[in-house]
Amino acid sequence: MKLLEGKNALITGAARGIGRAIAIKFASEGANVAFSDLLLDDNVRSLEKEIQSLGVKGKGYVSDASSLESSEKLVDDVLKDFEHIDILVNNAGITRDNLLMRLTEGDWDAVIKVNLKSVFNLTKAVQRAMLKQRFGSIINMSSVVGVSGNAGQSNYAASKAGIIGFTKSIAHELGSRNVRCNAIAPGFIETEMTSKLPEDVRNEWVKTIPLHRAGQPDDVANIALFLASDLSDYVTGQVINVCGGMNR
Repeated sequence: MKLLEGKNALITGAARGIGRAIAIKFASEGANVAFSDLLLDDNVRSLEKEIQSLGVKGKGYVSDASSLESSEKLVDDVLKDFEHIDILVNNAGITRDNLLMRLTEGDWDAVIKVNLKSVFNLTKAVQRAMLKQRFGSIINMSSVVGVSGNAGQSNYAASKAGIIGFTKSIAHELGSRNVRCNAIAPGFIETEMTSKLPEDVRNEWVKTIPLHRAGQPDDVANIALFLASDLSDYVTGQVINVCGGMNR
């Protein structure tokens, strides 16, 4: 039997990068996968087909995770189509990097809204269904930057640190109903987002990693699979670093 056989997962921001890797990993382990993104584009359509090719149900939804109204509609639509949600992965996120002296209020607000408020929105929207069924695993995507900070990323670091505090609080609130909440803190992972960094910056990051390589989306997806499955049945309120040892 596959690790997620018979379970339904909802993943935000899954059309590319880490979210896409998690969606495919979950589907390969038997989960039906609902996922959201801001646009119904070729990435969404191709992911739907890839999930379905693995013999499970897969459907993409257009939704703005930073909006509570949109998040509530997403959860309602997924519950209608999938009947229950067993796993929520809050993966939606953006960066607007700059030193504080150049950071605009708009860039601060945008990152906090998409990265942090979205976690509140989706968790609030899905909690009633999970509490009613007395089962659920919520996985929030934080970052090693949220643990240790980083120059030029004060808005991103603040949003990801906020996710950690939120995760630990929700683990306390929902634990008595067998709903678990954990966070993953990826380090330097090779994605479309990190590929935009200058090569010299990328090389300097790699030098700080004890394993001397950047991580791959599958490295994060493997930990998400663990947290989504019954293998982590007694794990909640935790932050797991996936960073090759750079944060220690």
